[in-house]
Amino acid sequence: MYKRILLAYDGSAPGQQALLDCHEIAQWSQAELTLIAVMPMLLTAIGPEGGVYDESLQESEKARYQAILDAGVRRLADAGLNAHGEVVIGDAVNEIANCAHRIAADLIVVGHKHLDGWAARWWRGSVSKTLIEHAPCSVLVVITR
Repeated sequence: MYKRILLAYDGSAPGQQALLDCHEIAQWSQAELTLIAVMPMLLTAIGPEGGVYDESLQESEKARYQAILDAGVRRLADAGLNAHGEVVIGDAVNEIANCAHRIAADLIVVGHKHLDGWAARWWRGSVSKTLIEHAPCSVLVVITR
């Protein structure tokens, strides 16, 4: 039985489907839900010496991620579930695995959309595939096409 479920949530169509599936599992097991939105570190003005950190851009993006996250938490809370969320900054796989360790999650739920073409799959990689290798618990990958 799952008692602590971590949902990696970004508001996308796969994320929305994962939210719905997570909702059903949480109701069934009466689990506590933690939603996490992972924002990449934003660099601007990339040159020969590297990137430059832009704090104002970072803060506006964090506010955008927080709004998406708040909408997901509100949707679950309105359904009577115990849910809360947080925005973190960094590599998606590392941040999701770290959060799962920190909250002692029994299950991680992520959405996944199949990418068209081998080049897109090669260039972008698969967070869900890599997460399975690093996760401290079971991972449910919700697939949309």
